[in-house]
Amino acid sequence: MCYNCGPSRRSFATLLAAGVGMAALAACTPDNRVATPTSTPSPSGPAPTPAAATTTAAPSAAPSDQPPSGAPPSKAPSAALSQQFSHSDPASQWVIVNKHRPLSPLQFVPADLVRPRVQLAVSGEASLLNSTTATAAEKLFAAATSAGVTLTLASGYRSFQTQTATYNGYASTRGQASADTASARPGFSEHQTGWAFDIGDGGGACSFEPCFADQPAAVWAKANAYKFGFVVRYPWMLNDVTGYYYEPWHLRFIGVEAATDMSKRGIGTLEEYFGLEAAPGYL
Repeated sequence: MCYNCGPSRRSFATLLAAGVGMAALAACTPDNRVATPTSTPSPSGPAPTPAAATTTAAPSAAPSDQPPSGAPPSKAPSAALSQQFSHSDPASQWVIVNKHRPLSPLQFVPADLVRPRVQLAVSGEASLLNSTTATAAEKLFAAATSAGVTLTLASGYRSFQTQTATYNGYASTRGQASADTASARPGFSEHQTGWAFDIGDGGGACSFEPCFADQPAAVWAKANAYKFGFVVRYPWMLNDVTGYYYEPWHLRFIGVEAATDMSKRGIGTLEEYFGLEAAPGYL
C-alpha cells in the first residue's frame, strides 16, 4: 500500500486535527486512550468510565467460511498455499474478525497465552499473545533490533471483559453510534484472539497517533513484518473494506506464506485476500 494513493500523511494528520470524519483508533484504542471526533487522541488521556448497563447483543449465528453472495473474488488462489486454515475458528491463524464477523464463541479465550520475550510497554493481560504469535513476534523484534530499530509491545491480548468495560465506557458517555467509531464492540476485536498486537517505538513517540506512521518502528515493520508472518491489518485508505482507519501500529499474524503472498501481490486487506465481504460498519 503506498502513501501516494490519495492524501499525504501530512494532509492526513491535518484532516484529523481538523476533525474531518476520522476516528483513527477505532480497532485498537486501549481503555486509557480516548479518541474524540475533534482531536487526536493522547496516550495520557482519561479512561472512559465503564457502564455495565450498555451491552451488545450476541450474534444469532456463527460466521461462515464460505464467501457470502456479492463478496469480492479472492485475489489470491488459496489452493496454491501449502496449508489452509479456517476463517471462523478463533484458534485459527486465518480467523477474520471484523464488524461483520464476531468471534464465536463471543467470549473466546486463547488456550495458550504466553508473555513473549520482547521489550514490553505494558503489563498484565496486555503483555500476552498466543504462543504462535509470541514466537513469531520474538523473531520480528530481534530482526528489528539487528537493524537498529527498537520495537515495543504496546498492547497485546485484550479479554472480552476488558473490551466490554472499554466499549461500555465510550457508549455511556458518548452513545453507541459514537462508541462504534472509537472502540470495537466486545467480541469483535482482533486483540481478543491473541493473533494481533500493537507496536510502539523505544521512546514512545506518537503512540496510537497518525504520526506513528513516520516513526522508525512503523516504517521498518511496514517493510519487513511479512517476512515473519505479520501484516499491517488496517492499511492506509482501506477503511471502507476493514471498517477502521489507518493503524500503522496494529500487526496481525497470518503466517509467513500468506503474508509474503499478500506482500508480493500488493493486496492490502485480509477481506480482499480471502474473498470475504467488506465490513465498513456493523450489521
